[in-house]
Parts: sequence; structure tokens; C-alpha cells
Amino acid sequence: MLNFNTFLNALLTPTNILIYIIVINLLTFIIMWWDKHEAKLGDWRVSEKFLFILVILGGGIGGIAGMYVFRHKTKKWYFKYGFPAILIAEIITFIYFWLKK
Repeated sequence: MLNFNTFLNALLTPTNILIYIIVINLLTFIIMWWDKHEAKLGDWRVSEKFLFILVILGGGIGGIAGMYVFRHKTKKWYFKYGFPAILIAEIITFIYFWLKK
């Protein structure tokens, strides 16, 4: 019988984590582009809450890149400072757990 720790160790390999980080950042970048595109058209928009959720889930680099490449949400202080703050907190947390290992 496969226990949870064995399953988790098999799932959380460095390769799988790298794939996840690449995918979530690409997704966040694309959604930032889509939201900017829709804003120009005056159509349906992606909620700001959802953008923050993507960044919290690991899409900080994609979110920040999308913000500046598409000049989107750069005037809102909570995006301008929130996205980098979340990314820094995630990097510090990752380093802490990596060194604790």
C-alpha cells in the first residue's frame, strides 16, 4: 500500500516542481495579457482577486513580467508592491525549507 509520504515524495520531485513553476508563471503572464486586452475592448475582465491568487500559487514572476510588459495594473499600488512582496515571501519560504531539509 502506498502511503501519503511516499506519494508526496514521488510527486514533489525537482523536475515536477520546475514544470509547475514554469506553467503557473506562463499562465499568469498570459492572463495578464488577456485582462489588458479585454480592458482595451471594455469587455469582461479577470478579477483582481484571481490575479492575486495566481501569484500566490507561484505565478509571481509571470505576474510581474505581465504587469510591466503589457503596462497593466502598474498604477495600482497593491499590484505594484503586492506582487513583488508575495514573490519575495515565496522565495524566502522556499529557501528556508530547502536549507532545513
